[in-house]
Amino acid sequence: MGKLRMALIGGLSILVVGAAVVGVRTATFAPANVADGRDVKLAAAPAYDLDAAVRHLSEAAQIRTISNQDPAANDVAEWDRLHAWLASTYPAVHGAMRRTILPNRTLVYHWPGSDASLAPVILMAHQDVVPVTPGTEGDWKYPAFAGTIADGAVWGRGTVDDKGSLVGLFEALDALAKSGFQPKRGIYLVSGHDEEAGGSGAIAAAAKLKAAGVKAIYTLDEGSIVLTDTPVIDGPAIMIGIAEKGYGTLKVTASAPGGHSSMPPAETGVTTLAKAVLAIAGKPFPLEFRGPGASMIEALAAKKGGATRMAVANRWLFGRSLKNRLGAAPTTAAAFHTTIAPTMLEGSPKENVLPQSANALINYRIAPWNSSADVMARAKAAVGSTKVDLAWVKPPREPSRVSSTSSQGWKWIAAAARADAPDAVLTPTLVVAGTDSRSMEPVSEDVYRFMPMHFSLKESAMIHGTNEHMAIDSFKRMIDFYARLIATSTG
Repeated sequence: MGKLRMALIGGLSILVVGAAVVGVRTATFAPANVADGRDVKLAAAPAYDLDAAVRHLSEAAQIRTISNQDPAANDVAEWDRLHAWLASTYPAVHGAMRRTILPNRTLVYHWPGSDASLAPVILMAHQDVVPVTPGTEGDWKYPAFAGTIADGAVWGRGTVDDKGSLVGLFEALDALAKSGFQPKRGIYLVSGHDEEAGGSGAIAAAAKLKAAGVKAIYTLDEGSIVLTDTPVIDGPAIMIGIAEKGYGTLKVTASAPGGHSSMPPAETGVTTLAKAVLAIAGKPFPLEFRGPGASMIEALAAKKGGATRMAVANRWLFGRSLKNRLGAAPTTAAAFHTTIAPTMLEGSPKENVLPQSANALINYRIAPWNSSADVMARAKAAVGSTKVDLAWVKPPREPSRVSSTSSQGWKWIAAAARADAPDAVLTPTLVVAGTDSRSMEPVSEDVYRFMPMHFSLKESAMIHGTNEHMAIDSFKRMIDFYARLIATSTG
């Protein structure tokens, strides 16, 4: 009985100590190294004509700068039309800033600052839009390229991605120029022509800036938003992208003798390919609670409190349960691991012919803590002795670096965003898609990805989808945000 009593006392002591550790860690938990920007004194946004701005967004949406998968199919005259429209619509901007049109039609504007010793800022928004999916034209409430103003919004392809940002920036800059504003810190506005098809324009612009010796204090481009019904807290969160995933597409090829389908061998090229694809997809990268995604969850958990706060504060105890919850939805899981997505298959050109070569494309979005070399090594290990060849379709893009959440650039952006959403949680996040801003890393201390639009999760699904539209309320928020940010960070 003595030994049993001692064991029970020992067990209870461990439980008491464990509960105390959990309690202390929960009570003292706070997200690390995320400045709130409350010490920034924001400049006021100058006056502007909102009705005119809305009309301008409508006009921009009618210009069909569509980036097709095959660049030869693009109507380059539409880019020239957009450039002429910008010049005629925003004369004050074009009087204050020097415009350079690169040979590929990417735009670089420069407003010199009065103090050349201060690092400039880089603001970005791309010109091109994605096509409307063939066959879905009739599903639009209003024609996709009519720029219809109705129901408190401007409707059309590109109104959100990314002409809303482009026109919003020009409206803000034009209002500042008309007000007599003179920046102390230089301003660059970079507008890529092909963000939706690879971003070669931004690469060329970055090369031009690097050759000129530019080193910006921050770059701001599209990316995340103010999400009004953020999971975990079911409320608003200002989500500023501090990094984006890498990108690569792996080609898996199975070679075979071919022949007539009436006399198939025990294993055809297609079956070999299928085994390889299933093997690769069946060996996913593990979820890891780290990086910008972890910073986001920490900020949301601190706001949520209760069991959520306890679980995040005590990952040593609840780590497995937490990962299971994060991995339950693809939209959440994507922020915590490198994703593997088989997307295309190709075999025989005819149903009764055995292919001599069958191939698959597998798209990867690479987490900041992984690399393309990790991806290739994992794919090779997965296929093992299966007779397939693995090769990148084109050189993969590595993940971006992770920008600071305590820098002056972060504070300026956070403060400008908070002005319109004072009760929202401020959190860094990982952008799981790609933006032109990645190309600015060599010429910028930090790179951030944020558009001050207020969207619900349901509304965010319209980006690249049917019935894309910019609410006038959100558009006003964008203009005010850009004007405040520019005046504060460069004035």
